[in-house]
Amino acid sequence: MHGRPRKAPTQEEQEASSLKAVKLRELQSQLLNFHRNKIYTKEAVDISTKLLESNPEHYTGWNYRKLSVQNLLESALDSDSVQSILDEELRLVENALKQNFKSYGAWHHRKWILSKGHSSTDKELRLLGKFQKLDARNFHAWNYRRFITALKEIPDEKELQYTTDMIYDNFSNYSAWHNRSVLLSHLMEAREEGYSGKENVLGEEFEFVRSALFTDPDDQSGWFYHLWLLYQTLKREPLLITSWPSIGSNIQLSVNGYLDGQSLLPVLHFKSKARKYPIILCFNEAVEGVNSSTVTVECEYHAGDDLIWTPLSANKLDFAQAWLTYLNFPDEVNSLKPYSVKITVAHVPGITSLSGAPCSTTHTSFTVCVSLHDLKHAEVQTMERFSWKEENFRARATQPQDANLLHSLGNLKITMENKPIASDWSMDTISTEIAHCRELLSATNCKIGKLTLARLLMAHNTLISYSRPNDGAEIHYDEILALYRDLMKMDPKHLCYYEDEYSLALLKQLTSNTESLLKYSYEYQESTSPSMKSNLCLRLSGLSLSRLGSMECLLWVQMLDLSHNKLRSVEGLEALQLLSYLNLSNNKICSFTALEPIRMLKALQVLDVSYNEIGAHSVDTSRYLCSSPMNHAVGNDWNFEEFANGGIKLNDHWDAFLVFKDLNLIQLEILGNPVVNDQLKAFLFKIMPALKWLDGDNCN
Repeated sequence: MHGRPRKAPTQEEQEASSLKAVKLRELQSQLLNFHRNKIYTKEAVDISTKLLESNPEHYTGWNYRKLSVQNLLESALDSDSVQSILDEELRLVENALKQNFKSYGAWHHRKWILSKGHSSTDKELRLLGKFQKLDARNFHAWNYRRFITALKEIPDEKELQYTTDMIYDNFSNYSAWHNRSVLLSHLMEAREEGYSGKENVLGEEFEFVRSALFTDPDDQSGWFYHLWLLYQTLKREPLLITSWPSIGSNIQLSVNGYLDGQSLLPVLHFKSKARKYPIILCFNEAVEGVNSSTVTVECEYHAGDDLIWTPLSANKLDFAQAWLTYLNFPDEVNSLKPYSVKITVAHVPGITSLSGAPCSTTHTSFTVCVSLHDLKHAEVQTMERFSWKEENFRARATQPQDANLLHSLGNLKITMENKPIASDWSMDTISTEIAHCRELLSATNCKIGKLTLARLLMAHNTLISYSRPNDGAEIHYDEILALYRDLMKMDPKHLCYYEDEYSLALLKQLTSNTESLLKYSYEYQESTSPSMKSNLCLRLSGLSLSRLGSMECLLWVQMLDLSHNKLRSVEGLEALQLLSYLNLSNNKICSFTALEPIRMLKALQVLDVSYNEIGAHSVDTSRYLCSSPMNHAVGNDWNFEEFANGGIKLNDHWDAFLVFKDLNLIQLEILGNPVVNDQLKAFLFKIMPALKWLDGDNCN
């Protein structure tokens, strides 16, 4: 670890270790007996002292020690007795740390003792100085130092100078760089004198860390601090970046489930009884507080105060980048008359980011026409098997309506008045760092330098997207992709990470303008069904994608081909609420749980996950990260006895149950996966009664 080679123990060392283990087991047995019987005599406390000084990692020993100290403090007669008890504990911890100064239990016990308020913080700082001389990067000691400086109320600016001295002593001090970021965050948030404007502070810090980077480019500690500075440079308030329906769009909704937007958009099927339409809001970062109070929806035939907003792919704190609700239309609404819908985001304060920053107010609007289509034709159409064969797709670039298509795609993006404008300082700072990074790479072939340059260029592109399209700024996607290809060759140990970053950059490039999207836009029309209305399909197959991104730019997509890539999960697809046709064949998906995001796609009717790796791996760690249908929170409205009576073991397919039970699929392709057998197919028929086609076979 940390570049220190291991060597096999000698015979004498093995014998000594065995003898020590015997003694420790004896001490441990005695301590557990004392702990169980709540014995806190002097003899018992002495036994715990011997055990913890020999083995500081014995957490039960430290817990017993706290109980014994509490017992002794309750019987203490005066302040001198209290001080004597606490001093003994500090001495014990110091001896334990000499044995292992990276012991979590020992450091936590010392914090607990100091919280009693009878110890000298000056003495603690001197002790820390000794430990940091032994290992200046020991993060336990740095964490304890932050605890002590808070107790002693040492100014952050003074501690910042201490980190400067430690960094000058050793550029490779990860913990000092980290402590510096913590201190600067406090100083800038408090707007202390000299730290009120982040432009000057961050500018000086970029110059400071640059000295370390040019001194030793292969040392990663300074680069990590540089990455933190980059994040601070790009940090801004949460903003609405895209929405669906997009600003100014005209939507046509029918009671039979058909949706027609502009001429560009394909047909989308909704249940005839639903009469509802999804509204999606996408922010530049995860936010909370999206509800009927903070987001107002004005529509003649719908009261916005009863809308329920659902986070898509939320974290444990219910923060999410994408939020969903449905606009419901009553049965009496059946007219080609356009109804205006106006949405105000952050109408009142309440939408905030993880950092607590409030969201800016944004407005969007669109129109909806509700009409009746041919239900009979819709039913016939859903009975036909959908085919992803090449001959069914025609490139849009060959069509005469290309100009209209480009214009329509352009309208799908949020208008400029709702976009943030990048500050000149941010753009200048990123540009300066790009120039310095290129200068460094011209002298050394440093992999982390290349990674940083790729990140800087991506940040530069992000800032450009906030600016006006005709400002003449250069886009760097080709250079970014080339850097990641180089890194894949230079550092194969981290190949998966570079493939993911490459995929994100590639998708950013493809969705950055309408011309690039047009290259991957195809018209679907089966030659055997000329009466079937043509659909627009976005074909992103064979691009070596291992991760999905930029989904906020594809909210309009209803037919998506992601086949022949390297996808291991489909995280991000949950934002595509209009998606009806999805091809994920020939990827690297190894479990049904990796498909969990598609549970949110209620419009999905055709799914192809054939020729993946589902069931190929004997150990699937993702299984244990998902709820089981046996859990009270999932699937409790299902009759599990029905499966058992049919000879189907639900325990064998609970992950498939979790993904498919709420979908309304008409067609599913799963062949070519090791998990597929007759039992699984029977199970899928059972949980999806609407299924008409399975692996090419007509279920009827």
